[in-house]
Amino acid sequence: MATTILPLELIDRCIGSVIWVLMKNETEFTGTLMGFDDYVNMVLKDVKEFEVTPTGIVETDLGQTLLNGNNIAMLIP
Repeated sequence: MATTILPLELIDRCIGSVIWVLMKNETEFTGTLMGFDDYVNMVLKDVKEFEVTPTGIVETDLGQTLLNGNNIAMLIP
C-alpha cells in the first residue's frame, strides 16, 4: 500500500536540492531550495531566471532570491 505524503512534506524533502519553479506569469526559475513557509514563499540560492521573450529565452543569474508563494504555479523537484 502506498503511503500518503502531503504537499508541504514533499517541499520539505526538497530543501537543499535544485528545483524548477514555474510562475503564474510564465517566468521560470531554477535554484537550490533553502527554505519555505506555510504560504510556500521560498528562498532559493544560485538562482537562474528564464524569461520567454519574442526574440527567445533570456537567462539571468540572480544569486539568492525570495519567491512569493501566491505567484507560484508549479514546482518540479
